[in-house]
Amino acid sequence: MLSQRQLFQAHIAPTSDNPIMLEIIRAKGCYLQDINKKWYLDLIGGISVNNIGHQHKAIKRAIRRQSSKFLHLMVYGEFIQKNQTRLAQYLSEKLPQALNSVYFVNSGSEAIEGAMKLAKKHTNRTQIISMKNAYHGSTHGALSLMDNKYFSNKFSPLLPDIDFVEFNEVNDLKKITSKTAAVIIEPIQGEAGYLQANPIFLHQLKKVCTENGALLIFDEIQSGMGRTGKLFAFEGYNVEPDVLCLSKAFGGGLPLGAFISNKKVMFSLAKNPILGHITTFGGNALACATSLAMFKTLEKEKLVEQVAEKEMLFKDLLKHSLIQHVTGKGLMLKVKLKNEKITQYLIDYCLKHGVFTDWFLYDLSACRISPPLTISTRQIRMACRTILEGLDKISKKKN
Repeated sequence: MLSQRQLFQAHIAPTSDNPIMLEIIRAKGCYLQDINKKWYLDLIGGISVNNIGHQHKAIKRAIRRQSSKFLHLMVYGEFIQKNQTRLAQYLSEKLPQALNSVYFVNSGSEAIEGAMKLAKKHTNRTQIISMKNAYHGSTHGALSLMDNKYFSNKFSPLLPDIDFVEFNEVNDLKKITSKTAAVIIEPIQGEAGYLQANPIFLHQLKKVCTENGALLIFDEIQSGMGRTGKLFAFEGYNVEPDVLCLSKAFGGGLPLGAFISNKKVMFSLAKNPILGHITTFGGNALACATSLAMFKTLEKEKLVEQVAEKEMLFKDLLKHSLIQHVTGKGLMLKVKLKNEKITQYLIDYCLKHGVFTDWFLYDLSACRISPPLTISTRQIRMACRTILEGLDKISKKKN
């Protein structure tokens, strides 16, 4: 009989030629357990997905309640479903007044695709401007927003009329004109290594977009849902987007995304043509139930308010001669090391010693820290101790 590993290798379509290949059988809180009953402290959280940890009782309760009623009924936007309306109302109450209409989808890439279509339809323009070193997903439209040719060249031709500006470079904003439908930006660039937008840059970006009638789209697929110490990262900048894209932690562990805008803007997709954007499973009843449970848990357990203290603890503890710096915001942190070889050794060492971390798509000489927001100070200290022990081993080898 074939093992699960053999079945994985035989039948699961690959994303790389070197997957991690951990066989996980259970997850709880901030921990993962493999087939050998070994536990790993999860510093990745499914890449910023499991914000309230694995198997939270509120999520399990929401799944039980909804699954006893119904799952899928009809394509999105036709039937009134309580979980959808409650979640949309909750978001509208938490967001600026102008962000009052929610379009539910299944993933982050799909949220980006919907936002791009919305911008083109609403403005009747075609140009979309993205940031260099951005990552917005891997569907054809989202991939077109990536300037890194290594990842995009093999899938050409991509969407036309896409241009790029330097992240945090105010002078580059002159590329935004009356022909621009939208500018899309991550307030904190994910795969570039959790690089924060400069407040001056974001404010100027908003000003230039408004002057030219272009929509400003914020991709908060990673940075939203409390990860930065604010419910949404843009709240820390006092800059409101015209369109907000959410996913990852948004679903509480189930597939869910959304793009959110003003009702007048969003109505652009409802006519000429009808069904300008459509999805079968978007706003799935089960995913909306877990999303609302996730948001309520963030509030009840005051997890967002604890993020800044946990950020500082990581930054205070992670000091070593091989660490160049620790940057990022909240529990989106990058541990910058001297080179890729050290990073890979450290990732392997941590995994061997029960701590799971990973690297960034555009920065292979850095480790990612994006654990569940429920991570305790004891767990942070344990994780940092393991990281420092690994770096000590490297230092001794060099000597």
